[in-house]
Amino acid sequence: MRLSTVILPVRRWSEGGREVWQRAEELGFHTAYTYDHLSWRSFRDGPWFGAVPTLTAAAAATSRMRLGTLVTSPNFRHPVTLAKELISLDDISDGRITLGIGAGGSGFDATALGQEPWTPRERADHFGEFVPLLDRLLTQDVVSYEGVHYRAHEVRNIPGCVQRPRLPFAIAATGPRGMRLAARHGQAWVTTGDPKTSANGTAAESLEAVRGQVERLGKACAEAGRDAGELTKAMLTGFTPDRPLDSVDAFVDFAGAHAEAGIDEIVLHWPIADSIFAADLSVFERIAGEGLAQLGS
Repeated sequence: MRLSTVILPVRRWSEGGREVWQRAEELGFHTAYTYDHLSWRSFRDGPWFGAVPTLTAAAAATSRMRLGTLVTSPNFRHPVTLAKELISLDDISDGRITLGIGAGGSGFDATALGQEPWTPRERADHFGEFVPLLDRLLTQDVVSYEGVHYRAHEVRNIPGCVQRPRLPFAIAATGPRGMRLAARHGQAWVTTGDPKTSANGTAAESLEAVRGQVERLGKACAEAGRDAGELTKAMLTGFTPDRPLDSVDAFVDFAGAHAEAGIDEIVLHWPIADSIFAADLSVFERIAGEGLAQLGS
């Protein structure tokens, strides 16, 4: 079992931002991710910094911990420009970047560029074209492409990623089309649980829903001729009825049950006071130090 964290980009670098990322490395987190949004829900009217510059600074402030987005989406990104930024990030970090990527939603990012929000089908259509093109841009020196939603004309991406053949994709998906993308292009798969059980269900119902998602991912991998064991199965916490940050014991119970369901990476939000991610920082740090040890990891 891996234990990772998400550090939201809400702190000025000179006012504690740097120290949080460094502390995450000291605590031994496998990966520290950040959201790639222009703003997000209850944080919209407060400080919120860009994901790529934040990860660039984090790469310079740390040396061992992996770094990444959780998640980037096509809502305001284009594969051509994103690929150039990712190759640069991978170089600066000496090969420590993971791209978490999803289809996006209908929040603030969906209309920030003045467009109408895409329907679920349109989001899936864009996502289905975005991921394969990004894969090509990160693995080939020269790419030209004419698609329905995206184009690339003789794009150069030299020298490519430090990680070969490219940096890993962690694909967030729960529907069949997204699962197929994860099976074909992902090195990891990400879930936040089932929105239905998260809103109205119990912790047991949420766990069973996650188990079903892992099974469907396995079927998608089999159809793609791929061993599902090649993909890390990551659970981004904070959106289910569970409360794994209440205590070390609560975390151990949560992580153990989800490990049995097929999850092998747990991602915890770094506590932010007076928000939906509020939690006792001392308990959070004890979980990082003791939680996995109790699981035998």
